[in-house]
Amino acid sequence: MAGAIDARLSQLGIELPEAAAPVANYVAYAASGNQVYVSGQVTAWNGEFRFIGRLGQEFGVDEGYQAARLCALNLIAQVKAACGGDLDRVVRCVKLGGFVNSTPDFTDQPKVINGASDLMVEVFGDKGRHARFAVGAATLPLGVAVEVDAVFEIA
Repeated sequence: MAGAIDARLSQLGIELPEAAAPVANYVAYAASGNQVYVSGQVTAWNGEFRFIGRLGQEFGVDEGYQAARLCALNLIAQVKAACGGDLDRVVRCVKLGGFVNSTPDFTDQPKVINGASDLMVEVFGDKGRHARFAVGAATLPLGVAVEVDAVFEIA
């Protein structure tokens, strides 16, 4: 039986990707007590990399927003795996960290990372409100436009 968060995802027409396996010497998430630390998730959908390029060059804020949203879908897929498939165990999204592959003159990193922040609130309601940072980076792994990591509290 689907839980309340799965029902909300369905109601919103949101599909989650498969939780991606790590590509180097790290784990996709680490649980410690009631905290789950999710490793940085990039702009991939079930192994297909999307949004390759830089904000301020190949992409504008609107595309960056969508790229961050894709990262957040991957974050939710990882925390779902950490919770044994039960997203109702999420007490809150505590913190997001957003990295934006951007040109030196691009200064709208917070607007880009809103794509991830807005999705957390859409899916989890007030439990999705979180602390956050959004910074520019000279490059990101595989040339992706955005990478986002997160900390969740779970029951």
